[in-house]
Amino acid sequence: MQVNHGREPGASSMARYETFSGNVLMDPVMEGIPDTLMASVSFPPGARTDWHHHERGQILIVTSGGGFAGTRAGETAALAAGDVVFFEPGEEHWHGAGADSYLVHTAISLGTTTWLDEKVTDEAFALAREG
Repeated sequence: MQVNHGREPGASSMARYETFSGNVLMDPVMEGIPDTLMASVSFPPGARTDWHHHERGQILIVTSGGGFAGTRAGETAALAAGDVVFFEPGEEHWHGAGADSYLVHTAISLGTTTWLDEKVTDEAFALAREG
């Protein structure tokens, strides 16, 4: 059995600037599981990931707030607390907060994450909101 007791008192969240738009913060949820990253990710309004995909897929569990997710195929979905999203292995996608809402989700990334060095444009974000 492995138990993670959360962040140590006084420890800072990790800022994620390189592969996100906006001031996104990440806290590990569970470490030490082979080929798996589990983290709580906090997005302020309008913040979002860059385009990316995961070797074995990704699961998002929305814990508070609201936002959106989109795929390269043009699918978009509004997200709210309690929603669970699964991105297929290799499916290029993004996710983030709505324009007027914070979003917090637990991300379970399976296998290697590949960041595509491509920002989600304001136009693509607007289309998701209209979706």
